[in-house]
Amino acid sequence: MSNKLTIIVPCYNEEEVLPETVQALGLILTNLIKQGQIDNDSKILFVNDGSQDRTWDLIKKYEDEYPYVTGLKFARNYGHQNALLAGMTTAVKDSDLLITIDADLQDDVNAIYEMVAKYHEGYEVIYGVRSSRETDTFFKRNTALAYYGLMKKLGVELVSNSADFRLLSQRATQGLLEFKERNLFLRAMVPMVGYKSTKVYYARKERFAGESKYPLRKMLKFAVDGITSFSTAPIKMVMNLGFMITIIGIILFIYAIIQKISGHTVDGWASLMISIWVLGGVQLISIGVIGEYVGKAFMEVKRRPRFRIEEDDYSKKENK
Repeated sequence: MSNKLTIIVPCYNEEEVLPETVQALGLILTNLIKQGQIDNDSKILFVNDGSQDRTWDLIKKYEDEYPYVTGLKFARNYGHQNALLAGMTTAVKDSDLLITIDADLQDDVNAIYEMVAKYHEGYEVIYGVRSSRETDTFFKRNTALAYYGLMKKLGVELVSNSADFRLLSQRATQGLLEFKERNLFLRAMVPMVGYKSTKVYYARKERFAGESKYPLRKMLKFAVDGITSFSTAPIKMVMNLGFMITIIGIILFIYAIIQKISGHTVDGWASLMISIWVLGGVQLISIGVIGEYVGKAFMEVKRRPRFRIEEDDYSKKENK
């Protein structure tokens, strides 16, 4: 029975951390081969997501130095989720198990040993889950917990405190790739694949070098994408809000008539202006929420390619 492993590593401007990443993952791969857990032709696949620094040059350099290092180069920056998907699409053809992990070494590479062991026990989806969030700031820790709680209430199945560090069998990966949407949120898509799953816990570390590729702005966008890609609850909330405002308006209308009949009307514009501004704001927010869904449908209908590969060294090596 073959057990070829491919470790997929998305890279965007990672020249500072890449030398250490190659060494750390290379050691894991070598040890697993020696233990007979994986095949000799197992690989580390770096996906260069339109980096502006020397990331691709370093990948090419390590390809010459280490037989297990290979790479994909995007024609431009397509984003982290698309980089993961491109790696899986390329490697699934001849890989029995695939692991995705970020290049920054915050995820504990030693957890890979346990992931592979769980795979041999019969699990096809193994999630890397943080044992704590002590390395996060107070703001990030609490907003993350609030977000997972919100997603659960919205009916979206997520594995709490897990990111994109996971192992998938070939069959599970093929199942994931059957999802054709352009608005990717892999953390919610993977649980929808099914198959026997488990978790591996690890302590998350500080970033080894370089800067985070997910500042607050991107994190917020990622969070909104996750909600709007897997739940229609916000649209229902907008509808309920509309009904509530309509009822309040009817009550105020009746109240105004009563006041008029009783002769207690008071001239003024404050209440009128407040009503206009509040209702105007609610309407704009409502249009924005609905527009988010319309925009996603618009992107899906166009069926544009998720990514375009400029150079595929993985396939070149496999075809030799």
